[in-house]
Amino acid sequence: MPDQDQIRAFDEIAAKFADARKSLGKVIFGQEEVIDLTLATLAAGGHGLLVGAPGLAKTLLVTSVADLLGLSEKRVQFTPDLMPGDVLGSEVLEETSDGKREFRFIPGPVFCQLLMADEINRASPRTQSALLQAMQEQHVTVAGARHDLPEPFHVLATQNPIEQEGTYPLPEAQLDRFLLQINVGYPDLESERRMLAQTTGAQTVNVDAVMSSADLVNAQALVRQMPIGEQIVEMILKLVRAARPDENATERVRSLVAWGPGPRASQALSLAARALALIDGRHAPSPDDVLRLAKPVLRHRMALNFAARSEGLDTDQFVDELLGGLKADA
Repeated sequence: MPDQDQIRAFDEIAAKFADARKSLGKVIFGQEEVIDLTLATLAAGGHGLLVGAPGLAKTLLVTSVADLLGLSEKRVQFTPDLMPGDVLGSEVLEETSDGKREFRFIPGPVFCQLLMADEINRASPRTQSALLQAMQEQHVTVAGARHDLPEPFHVLATQNPIEQEGTYPLPEAQLDRFLLQINVGYPDLESERRMLAQTTGAQTVNVDAVMSSADLVNAQALVRQMPIGEQIVEMILKLVRAARPDENATERVRSLVAWGPGPRASQALSLAARALALIDGRHAPSPDDVLRLAKPVLRHRMALNFAARSEGLDTDQFVDELLGGLKADA
């Protein structure tokens, strides 16, 4: 059982996240679920992939989150001619005052606490892979030398699902590094009406920091200390393993799934469910958190085959089928 100091720290962090959600709602309209999932991604210590059409405030969301959480933020516009050194940094040969020549490392934009990788799929696979080590190990290696990244370090990448000309699909290994794939849809009528009124006037709304980077690090530690019930663990394992087309799968799964989610999916569901509980002010995750997170966790960690596409079935619809079976067995 958590002690009183842990409970007090939990309640303080949860209150700060509540303030962050409220502030984000003043600048991002009609995207409450996107806001919650983005904050949960950071509270869990993970990286997020925001997928949505242009003009849906993905960039504004990332910059606003950085301001609210007190994180140093940099943005990289990924293009086909972007090189790994443009992201990680590079060594330059310099001549010192005494005439000696030596290499000096110039850090790239990855050396920040929140990196926005805008339209990440427009860069070549070589440049995309430059982020793999940074996302997994929080350091990069340039010319054989290790360079540690700031703490915390997060990547929030954006991707346009519509225009695919001149893009390079993200490799499965990199997709798996993203804790959640957050699909950003269009706002409802009333939200768009509010947005129209508040963004085309003379005054603009700015957000102020409600947390510090140290608060976020503490929140990530609290998430890992949060208890998770055996029922939730079994639910997570059952869902993830049901999506794999192995010898234990149903005939439908084997006939429709090209490849299924690995163990990182189970880890992501466990951490994200606890993080979602934290930002909601709850001391433990519930089965509803797992159901809510199933699509963001699984949609980029599995692929359907041609037979599924010929049925007009997409990954989200297939996850709905899996959840239906989960509820039926409950």
